[in-house]
Amino acid sequence: MIKKVKITYIGGGSRLWARSLMSDLALESEISGEVVLYDIDVEAAKNNAIIGNMMMALKDAKGKWHFTVESNLEFALKGADFVFLSILPATFEEMDAYVHLSESYGIYQPVGDTTGPAGIFRSLIMMPIYEKFALAIKAHAKDAWVINFTNPMTMCVQMLYHVFPQIKAFGNCHEVFHVQDLLARALFEEKKIQASRKEISINPLGINHFTWINYASYQDLDLMPIYQKFAEKYHKTGSEGDAWVDYYPFGSANRVKFDLYLKYGCIAAAGDRHLVEFLPQHFYTKNPDIIKSWRYFLTPVAHRKNIKAEGNRLALQMIHHEADVTIKPSGEEGVLQLKALLGLHDLVTNVNVPNQGQIANLPIGHVVETNAMFRRDEIRPVFAGSMPDFAHQITLRHIKNHQLLLKAFDEKDLSYARLAFSLDPSIEHLEESQKMALFDEIYTKVKPYLEYYTT
Repeated sequence: MIKKVKITYIGGGSRLWARSLMSDLALESEISGEVVLYDIDVEAAKNNAIIGNMMMALKDAKGKWHFTVESNLEFALKGADFVFLSILPATFEEMDAYVHLSESYGIYQPVGDTTGPAGIFRSLIMMPIYEKFALAIKAHAKDAWVINFTNPMTMCVQMLYHVFPQIKAFGNCHEVFHVQDLLARALFEEKKIQASRKEISINPLGINHFTWINYASYQDLDLMPIYQKFAEKYHKTGSEGDAWVDYYPFGSANRVKFDLYLKYGCIAAAGDRHLVEFLPQHFYTKNPDIIKSWRYFLTPVAHRKNIKAEGNRLALQMIHHEADVTIKPSGEEGVLQLKALLGLHDLVTNVNVPNQGQIANLPIGHVVETNAMFRRDEIRPVFAGSMPDFAHQITLRHIKNHQLLLKAFDEKDLSYARLAFSLDPSIEHLEESQKMALFDEIYTKVKPYLEYYTT
């Protein structure tokens, strides 16, 4: 029997995540139903609805889904079984400011959506928006499962629970998947055994984009010593040779991951571009030459603007039959999670949810990333143990900042945000006057999106 569900997609004009979901749904035969796209960019949502319905008409499509657009959030949420959140807080103009203004102070942020000066301002912009979402879900879809794809992931999920403690929300991130792929490569090099990432068993623990693995196996093989050899072999060159440059501006050669493993004996389970942002500047981001030597890219916001423009252009081409509409698996697990929560099968995968003790040495209630069991109408975190010392010390610093940002929201007082800004590891080397000058520069540029707070 095919399960029929309603999905409400907040941020349904997305050029990446929404279209990936459409493609995965088109290939899914066990569930069907309606997808309601809600977005402040109504035209983008309308384009996606047209494309989604075109996908369902393809001969390779197994799914039976109908895509519609709703400009009223209340109406969009009514009757929803699942709510997807995938938005850009503010615009790329604000992102340009909070990512790139820091560079004149010698602060380089390869991604700029999770931590550091950029992550702090992105959180400040996001929190009032997510308050609105959480209250709307509480009023109109309180029993729905809420899946967040927006960054900063930890703070977005934390905010949902902060406003609506009974919400059934979790955060999805694919960074850990890439490290499972890397472990599979190490296994093949050492043992000539071909394995998929899903066959690699791991114990991830940490916070999103600063997640660590202290256990990895394939069947009866311990992969930790195999990864040790892999890291030693590629520590100086990276595991990708020169091919990593073909993935500009998102690629890396994994040198940072290998260096962290050799120093601290635990696998850093995120991309190098994310990992370096959590650490003090002198580790890997001191200047462009140092960054180049560690073989990862800085991702300019201008490139993200180009991706958006290209996504809009391609949408119009598909709608006007000037480009092919195709479907292919995204590699994401959103649909698998939906099926598990509907009771069609069980699934164990990494997820971001409040800590119920699954990480023993992090605060209860703070959003953490570990494995969890997905089954009918339940997510049950897997006990992961304690974080290793080095990662634990850095993680606690970021959690303290998360708590300060929530205090800034509760009190509508940016003085708490200033303190979080000052305490961030990536700028700890600056004089206090420099930190506050940078804070003020960014604040001036993004001020229209911070009217919720007082200064």
